[in-house]
Amino acid sequence: MSQSLRAVRGMNDIFLDEAETWEQFESLIRDWLKSYGYRPIRTPIVEPTPLFRRAIGEVTDIVEKEMYSFEDALNGEHLTLRPENTASCVRAVMQHSLLHSGPKRLYYYGPMFRHERPQKGRYRQFHQIGAEALGFAGPDIDAELILMCARLWDDLGIQDIHLELNSLGSSEERAVHRAALITYFEAHAEQLDEEAKRRLYSNPLRILDTKNPDMQALVEAAPTLMEYLGEESLAHFNGVQSILKDNAIPYRINTRLVRGLDYYNRTVFEWVTDQLGAQGTVCAGGRYDGLIEQLGGKSAPAAGFAMGVERLLALWQSSGGEPEREVPDIYVVHQGEAAQTFAFRVAEDMRAHGYSVLLHCGGGNFKAQMKKADGSGAPCAVIIGDDEAAAAEVTLKPLRDGGEQRRVAADQLADVLADLLFAVEDDDGSL
Repeated sequence: MSQSLRAVRGMNDIFLDEAETWEQFESLIRDWLKSYGYRPIRTPIVEPTPLFRRAIGEVTDIVEKEMYSFEDALNGEHLTLRPENTASCVRAVMQHSLLHSGPKRLYYYGPMFRHERPQKGRYRQFHQIGAEALGFAGPDIDAELILMCARLWDDLGIQDIHLELNSLGSSEERAVHRAALITYFEAHAEQLDEEAKRRLYSNPLRILDTKNPDMQALVEAAPTLMEYLGEESLAHFNGVQSILKDNAIPYRINTRLVRGLDYYNRTVFEWVTDQLGAQGTVCAGGRYDGLIEQLGGKSAPAAGFAMGVERLLALWQSSGGEPEREVPDIYVVHQGEAAQTFAFRVAEDMRAHGYSVLLHCGGGNFKAQMKKADGSGAPCAVIIGDDEAAAAEVTLKPLRDGGEQRRVAADQLADVLADLLFAVEDDDGSL
């Protein structure tokens, strides 16, 4: 196949069994989020580029290196495929005045786009689940977001996933810490790599997040923000910890946890694992009280998290998570012109009664069709020949329990199927 006709590198097709796994996973996720009172929000995939530049920060890897941005050829507007969805949610909340009626718990699920090197669990088109709690000021909502994640890991059977916690304080406290960091790193300028030197005056906090092993000792000895937190920030952080302790959620305070987005303040957290190789973060989030005002809205508190679906799916499956295979209730086999006409009527009638029906298409003799029926996983086949069609009957053949096949009047098939499928489920131990 011509290279031009392949999917873009790092943007993957999802189909058949894998797509069904995604759908089942998405259903589980929706139920989990709704159980905490979170309601869905869907925002456009394309947003104005200034939204992300103002929200995420000019001097970040996402804005500098990873965004898919372009100029609209029709009107010259600068647009970007969303690299994350918190900024989009905030934009929507502001535009539609959603907070006028009180605080909101919102969730989203969908594709994001970043131009980075594809690797296991990280792609250029990737999918995120996110929860955003807007209008809540106290540490209780921060703790609830963390407890939500712990509940999900338990529901999915995921183990060996650990919570790291930190506080970024207020903007004023970060400003004092920022000045202290600059002074400290200036005194050790000869040990800084080129990336650190570039960030020294624009975003020195990001130097603490370096992955360069040669700089780890230097970073470990740097001033910590915790040393500069005031009474209010400490009280908020202690409030989060108190709720976590009361709910037996273990955590580690990581004073180097800074997050990659500029809009965070106070509580920040990451759930991490060593099961995904270098990319160990499964979920990350925190508080971003200043973002709504930063984007031109009325100041309001906010907190949230996002997690990568691809990574979470990989963890779920490596932990033994197995989606149920979706199979039809019946497979309809038919041969003959009158039988085909009648088969369509029978199939539609069964669907109207709530059964899932796979109607054979594409011809073939009864033997070939029965092979397809068996391979479908359906618990029974409905067989229709011209003689059955003439009598308004079908032949019902169990495929899984060795039961006897029998002729059934078509208008009684729904009731007979109900008894048969109930018996199959009961034998299975499903009920």
